[in-house]
Amino acid sequence: QVQLVESGGGLVQPGGSLRLACTISGSVFAVNDMGWYRQAPGKERELVAVLFTGSVANYASSVQGRFTMSRDIANNAIFLQMSSLKPEDTAVYYCNIHAAQRGTSWIPYWGQGTQVTVSS
Repeated sequence: QVQLVESGGGLVQPGGSLRLACTISGSVFAVNDMGWYRQAPGKERELVAVLFTGSVANYASSVQGRFTMSRDIANNAIFLQMSSLKPEDTAVYYCNIHAAQRGTSWIPYWGQGTQVTVSS
């Protein structure tokens, strides 16, 4: 069974930085993409950054230039380095992968989320 566990959230002042981590356990046949999403109170979940296998990361315009997504293949982990944080970045952040077992279609897997609060 595939499991994703996020860590690294917390309270930070505007202009500060945080680094989120997501560890991925369980076996899959293939991974189509890995990404970070966020959901603020009263709003829909939105894509923050996505990395398709064999490609480079793409970012939402609201975080472009401030957030950087990376992955550690050897340790089955993905990261989101967040800098110059703004109050509007406050949200629960989720990691996500679309993966498949042999002969099946892509299935989305989600972590439980980690709270990021940007406030003075």
